[in-house]
Amino acid sequence: MSIKIWVIASAALIPAFSQQRDEERLHQHRVVFKRSPAPEPGAEREIIPSLVEGLPDKSGWADRRREIERFWIKLLGKIAPAPADKRWFGDITKSRVVGTEEKEHYTVLDLELPMETGFYQKHLLLVPKGQGKGPFPAVICWSSSSPDYKEPEKWWGGWLASRGYVVLTSWSFIRNYRDGTTARTGAADKVYDRFGHWLALGKMVHDAEREAEYLRALKQVKVDPKRIGFIGFSLGAKAAVYVSAFAPSISATVALDPHIAVNGGTNWLDPWYLDATRRWPDIDTPEGTVLSLLNPNKDRAGFEHDHHELLALSAPKPFLLIGGSRKEDTGGDSDDLQSWGYFNRGKEVYELLGVADRIQFASTEDGHKANGPTIDPAWQQFFEKWLKGRK
Repeated sequence: MSIKIWVIASAALIPAFSQQRDEERLHQHRVVFKRSPAPEPGAEREIIPSLVEGLPDKSGWADRRREIERFWIKLLGKIAPAPADKRWFGDITKSRVVGTEEKEHYTVLDLELPMETGFYQKHLLLVPKGQGKGPFPAVICWSSSSPDYKEPEKWWGGWLASRGYVVLTSWSFIRNYRDGTTARTGAADKVYDRFGHWLALGKMVHDAEREAEYLRALKQVKVDPKRIGFIGFSLGAKAAVYVSAFAPSISATVALDPHIAVNGGTNWLDPWYLDATRRWPDIDTPEGTVLSLLNPNKDRAGFEHDHHELLALSAPKPFLLIGGSRKEDTGGDSDDLQSWGYFNRGKEVYELLGVADRIQFASTEDGHKANGPTIDPAWQQFFEKWLKGRK
């Protein structure tokens, strides 16, 4: 029996809010995160800014794209180490194998990769067997904020490796960093101490690039460098949004329930993500904070800068957002229909570039989970089309 993926495509699918017409909700959102440092009363009545307004055609997008990219790199501090910091990054291929297991269709190598000098991060490498010589597509799979680096094998990796993908599973550094630190015990501070202004999400982009570099250099199996994807759930999905926008090595991305709005129903503004209220000397606003960059007009509710801009920076690369709720304003981690306005604004750029089919929003009722009866066909079909199906 086939399972249909419910992909958002029509204004008629959006519930009415108050007395507004349904189509007015296409580019709006609600702020429901109770611990937000910017509660924003009235934001649901404001329009999310368009990124294509005033552009006569796609030729005008290049300049606007550069402007948006500069803004976000300034906010993140950087997306790669400064030249003086490259001494902290050695040869990523010098991996350590700590265990091997044979499965029916693939081999599992339990690895440690030298993500920084003196710091080895845990990974699983899944290598297809009996499925030809390649070159194979590959997918980097990141866990969420509770299970470890091995869990993505169960969620997605086993299915992918059994069908001819090389898979590298891992987790964000804020789950496991130098000296055993985590998000809540100083992982982000250790980055600042060594590298200066480099927000955790910018560091995650570089880590994904390092993992892609490792995959491209594999000797035991040939990976197609033009077909490397990324999938993450929850915490891993938050990383996926930034990886898609800023990691050139990644050609197709799945973000599974990141809750796309910066100031929506989840905790993007926390110290281990965007660190919104920390003062930085290189941010030239009176407040000197990320929050002051995202929300420069205090008289207007609703952030002027939000993650619709990162969806736009991903274009023309394929991007799939999977949400766990079809309601609006559920107030939790799931990408419910609060995410609809941001998705639509990002999709406008894909439409301008003539590649609207490369961005999708698979809205499900499967909940905030890595797998489900509607979730699984969505990411499986996406990778089959945009990675395995492309040569």
